[in-house]
Amino acid sequence: MKKMKKYELTTNTIVHMGRTLYQIKALKTFANVIAGDLGGYVETEDNLLQYGDAWVYGDAKVYGNAKVCGDALVYDNAEVYGNAKVCGDALVYDNAEVYGNAKVYGNAKVCGDALVYD
Repeated sequence: MKKMKKYELTTNTIVHMGRTLYQIKALKTFANVIAGDLGGYVETEDNLLQYGDAWVYGDAKVYGNAKVCGDALVYDNAEVYGNAKVCGDALVYDNAEVYGNAKVYGNAKVCGDALVYD
């Protein structure tokens, strides 16, 4: 039996750094997300895994080969891109950027104007 997806890509798009990013929409209720809620922006479904409670909120952007998984949250104007991974219970928010081959996981918080890379 195939599990129901937790979100879908909408037709709402923005172009950021030459890439088309799609706003996400929750298909089911989980954690603090209600079915029908609009989230942030991803380039492909590979950027935000369909399992776990991970979510991208607001104007946050995830693109390239980046992955958000587990129960991680990316929100405000934060960006995760390149080959970066944000997993576990990690939070990336404000104007923070995680990129390159960086990995943020566990209970880590990356915020403000912080840059985490390679």
